[in-house]
Amino acid sequence: MLGAISAISGLIGKAIDKAFPDKTEANRLKAEIDRQLIAMELKELESATSVITAEAGGESWLQRCWRPIAMLTFVSLVVAHWLGYTAENLSEDQTLALLEIVKVGLGGYVVGRSAEKAIKTWKQS
Repeated sequence: MLGAISAISGLIGKAIDKAFPDKTEANRLKAEIDRQLIAMELKELESATSVITAEAGGESWLQRCWRPIAMLTFVSLVVAHWLGYTAENLSEDQTLALLEIVKVGLGGYVVGRSAEKAIKTWKQS
């Protein structure tokens, strides 16, 4: 998501540079847009963190553990494929889709944990 924000910011920045001949005003406007984009990203991360926190603090064992179980299942399928234990009717596209799920899931976990720590630090200051 951070790459998308950088791309959007870059495109808007180029348009602002063309529209505003005054560099001070253009830089002020670009900084304001960057601030708003970052605030939007922070809200999204906060909501994702609250969902994960609610699931982790749930009363049901399944509610707390369904994400790790799903990720272990997908990782096991990818490892089994690499070891040559693949169903004969599983296409290369399906295998790549499984790998993509693992990449997104692990990336989401890492980003979620990082966001959780960043939000705690941000709220303390």
